Amino acid sequence: MPHVVTENCTDCQFTDCVEVCPVSCFHGDGRRVYIDPVACIDCGACVPLCPVHAIYEDLDLTEERESWQELNAVRAPALPVVRKKQAPLAGAEARKASLGYS
Repeated sequence: MPHVVTENCTDCQFTDCVEVCPVSCFHGDGRRVYIDPVACIDCGACVPLCPVHAIYEDLDLTEERESWQELNAVRAPALPVVRKKQAPLAGAEARKASLGYS
């Protein structure tokens, strides 16, 4: 089962996760990244690298987060692939702190 990027990524866009992806399944817009579920091989290498705990295996999604599965599936293929770490968005550290991660 593929992994899914959830709401915690929004307005952070820490991209530590993308460099370890062996199949380049991450795609991004100006506010966040998404995982293409067709390309994802479910290796899980990205999960421990997300500093805001935004990435989950689809089977582990809570009911409140299930909509993120479809959003990733729809948005990812329409956006450019992100293969290299990028600078986090302005305010990303503050958002990370507001989510309870230091």
